[in-house]
Amino acid sequence: MKNKKIMLSDTMPYFHDGMTIMVGGFMGIGSPPNLLQAVMDSGIKDITLICNDTAFIDTGVGPLITHGRVKKVIASHIGTNPETGRRMISGELDVELVPQGTLVERIRCGGAGIGGFLTQTGVGTVVQEGKETIHQHGVEYLLELPLRADLALIQADMADPTGNLTYKLSARNFNPLIAFAADVVIAEPREMVAIGDIHPDCVITPAALIDLIVYPVEALS
Repeated sequence: MKNKKIMLSDTMPYFHDGMTIMVGGFMGIGSPPNLLQAVMDSGIKDITLICNDTAFIDTGVGPLITHGRVKKVIASHIGTNPETGRRMISGELDVELVPQGTLVERIRCGGAGIGGFLTQTGVGTVVQEGKETIHQHGVEYLLELPLRADLALIQADMADPTGNLTYKLSARNFNPLIAFAADVVIAEPREMVAIGDIHPDCVITPAALIDLIVYPVEALS
C-alpha cells in the first residue's frame, strides 16, 4: 500500500497561479490551517476559491482574501469577513454567491461525474441570472452545473499512511464532499496513526480519494 505522507514544504509544487482550490470548513472550523499557510507562503495569486464561506479576516481562508491572492470566490455567504465584501463592492474580487444546498449539490455532482441538476431554489431571484431554466410538469427549475477544482485541501482528525481519514464533530462539514471533486486532494490530519488503527467502520473518507497527507505539525517539531 502506498505511503502518502509528505512534509508541508513538499506541497509547494502543487500550487500555481490561476488554479481553482476547494477548501473544507465552516467559518474556519474544519479548514486546514497549515495547508492554507503553505498556500500563502507559496505566493500564488489569481486563485478561484470554492468554499462554504470566507471565514474571518485572519481565520481559515480569510488571509487569502485579505492579501489579495483570490480573484474569484464561489461560496454560500461572506458576511463574517468584511474584507470579502469590501473587495467585492470595489470590483477587486468576483464573488458568486450560491445557496448552501445548491453549493453542496454542485460539488457532489462534480465528484460524481453528473452534468448538473434541477432546483427551484433561486428561481425569480438574482441567483437565476445567466442560468438556463427548464420547465417540468409546469414547474420552473434552474439548471445548476457541477463544480470541480484543481486541488482540494482537507482537514481531518486522524489519518493513516495510506490516506484513510476520520473527522471530529462539525469539522466534518464539507471535507468528505470535496475529496470527490478535485484532481488532487491533500489532507492535513490532527494525528497520524498506524495502518489498522482506524477501524474500517470508522473510515469516513477512504484512502482511494486522498493523494497526499501532510505530517501533523506536532510530529515535525
